[in-house]
Amino acid sequence: MRFLKSLIPKIFLILVTNQIFFVTPKVQSAEHIKIIYSIFSRTVSVDSLKNFAENGNSSKSLQRILNTTGSSDDEIQSVLNKNFEIPIIIASKLVYSEIGNVFLTRLSSILHPPKADDERTGMLALRSSVVQGLYVGEGKINLIRFFESYPTKTVILNVNALSKVMNKVQSISELLKFFTENPLEKIKEN
Repeated sequence: MRFLKSLIPKIFLILVTNQIFFVTPKVQSAEHIKIIYSIFSRTVSVDSLKNFAENGNSSKSLQRILNTTGSSDDEIQSVLNKNFEIPIIIASKLVYSEIGNVFLTRLSSILHPPKADDERTGMLALRSSVVQGLYVGEGKINLIRFFESYPTKTVILNVNALSKVMNKVQSISELLKFFTENPLEKIKEN
């Protein structure tokens, strides 16, 4: 009886400390993309972007943003729905490689969590999003799945930083081709 009385507080203490130290919060997916251009910003919900990608339907606010791109709705849908098939093992090697770190560091100036003060935080969020997106997509990822796998509720898209990169590359398809094909070939060789 005495043993039982002393055991109950110990079990309670173990349960409480277990909940405090060993339970990790559930990772959330991005719900919004905040597009920042100079001093202006607009927010788009990932759901509305997904609806547009799948059905071609867009809200007025999303349509205004899409109109500023100068591309047709079909072109934008094509970019959003373009699946990249990458075996998760190769993708994991890529995002943890030196080439991957350089790529993710540069990309983290364009896409990053809100209030991220350093490139490392953005790089870790991008790495997580790529790996999780490929896992969910069973080896395939597109932009919608990428955003759905992003580990914060809001993703910042810095258009100024994107413009700097786009000035070096002629088109979005050339950019996607450069970033997806060249690094993969080097990883596949190793």
